[in-house]
Amino acid sequence: MTTIAPGACPPLVASAGITEFAIKSTQPYGDFAGGKYVRIEAEARGELSPQEAIPGLDKAAKNARGLVEYRTPVTMIVPESPHTGNGNLLVDVPNRERPITNGLFNSPRTRPIAVGSLDQGTGFLQNRGWSVAVVHWEMGEGPVFPSFDDGKGGKLYAEGVGFAMVRDVAVFLRDAKQGNPLAGAIESTFAVGYSQTGRFLKSLLLNGFNEVDGRMVFDGLHVIQAGAGQIPQLATGTGPGSVAWDTPGHPNPELRGVHEEPFTYNDIMKAASAKYRKLPRVLVSHSYNDYLGGRAALTRTGARGTTDQPIPDNVRMFDISGSPHLNGREKNPECGEPPGQIDWAPAVRAQIVMLDEWVRGKTPPPSRLFELEARPNDAEVFQAPKYLNGAVVMVPKRDRDGNAMSGVVLPDIAVPIASHGYMNTPLAVMACRQAGTYRPFARTTAERKPGDERLALDARYPGGINEYVTKIRIATLALVKDRLLLEEDAAVIVNAAADNPAFAPTKPRARGATTAPKAQ
Repeated sequence: MTTIAPGACPPLVASAGITEFAIKSTQPYGDFAGGKYVRIEAEARGELSPQEAIPGLDKAAKNARGLVEYRTPVTMIVPESPHTGNGNLLVDVPNRERPITNGLFNSPRTRPIAVGSLDQGTGFLQNRGWSVAVVHWEMGEGPVFPSFDDGKGGKLYAEGVGFAMVRDVAVFLRDAKQGNPLAGAIESTFAVGYSQTGRFLKSLLLNGFNEVDGRMVFDGLHVIQAGAGQIPQLATGTGPGSVAWDTPGHPNPELRGVHEEPFTYNDIMKAASAKYRKLPRVLVSHSYNDYLGGRAALTRTGARGTTDQPIPDNVRMFDISGSPHLNGREKNPECGEPPGQIDWAPAVRAQIVMLDEWVRGKTPPPSRLFELEARPNDAEVFQAPKYLNGAVVMVPKRDRDGNAMSGVVLPDIAVPIASHGYMNTPLAVMACRQAGTYRPFARTTAERKPGDERLALDARYPGGINEYVTKIRIATLALVKDRLLLEEDAAVIVNAAADNPAFAPTKPRARGATTAPKAQ
């Protein structure tokens, strides 16, 4: 593969952008506080200058105007009357072809929305008037990329065009007067990426794709659970999956192309400042698992440091205590332990509101970060690769319960009934190491197993369920006050606490029944 190193790209050359936005279908989506919404399926066709800083583009076929063509599917969920919205366009960057915004923001605690689903859920985004555009960018997942002969009878693809697709569609939907279903309705643009696509957004910014004709493309970026990585999209690959799918993990710690410098947002913004007139607002969210299994500390300390670098004024970072990388709760039969139970969706919902307010001029609260330590001999920790000579991976400190009492301390951690956040096993299975763990406290001191030094629930909460709910309520109010939790989510969390089965009375054993001791 031919690559361009991050930060080494020459200035982008102005391109033609979107030349056609063909609407394939429009159907009702639902009624919300933000008005009636429709779902639009479309195809965007675009042109690029072969001089744009995308490897392979100069070798691809040109049309009669000397430009390189591409096309990509776009799904939109937007107000039926565009001007009834809040003026914000949220660009959803699909993760492995699965839309993510509904699963992140519209997902109710009682019936979580699967990643990839476009179900209404709670209608969180629509009730607030957001316009959403799902812009596809991955090889083999719908978009048609420019290609060229490899000289051996095969084809190579200019996969960096994925950045241009996302950029050009966002600019078209914001600015175009003709053929645009949102014409004149968009004031600010945002992009949201989770995990792989969080790395995509960092790379998009770093490599110069957030400005067209002197104006920012995205006013706000929401980078969720991306760890330390980037995405090697500026490459000429051999086809589907050649740059986007592989990621370093315990089985392959030396995989190149993802965990590459610059790491810290301080260094990323320094590099970006050389390319742009203005930088976007950036909200970064990390799970607990992103530190254990994603080298997330490198975004704070750099590869070879052990203390935090300054966080730029246009960046806020929020570490969510105890949270898994995956926000699912169903046990995977491949995994050795029950999965993590921390629902971090309320935290990112508060963050997208915070990001919107920030773009509108309201200063967000300060970053909330884990206290870190080095555990170089801990097999649970995904240590630094050998190719980063002298690199150190830091991880969150744990209290006596095994929880990280720093960062954004959600009520499940502030008022715990379990230990959260350890890496699940086997570490060779990605879905397991990203799932986190849930290790409940004993219900009573008498039931506590030998070697378990954690207080049982009866000793921790002698007032029972009433004491537990009261403390949960206090914890939620503190987070609401700090703008780290929304009032509506606080109410849901308190109501759920009142029905927590951990405090349900145990059923008495039948007279004469005995229980054999469990093997340890």
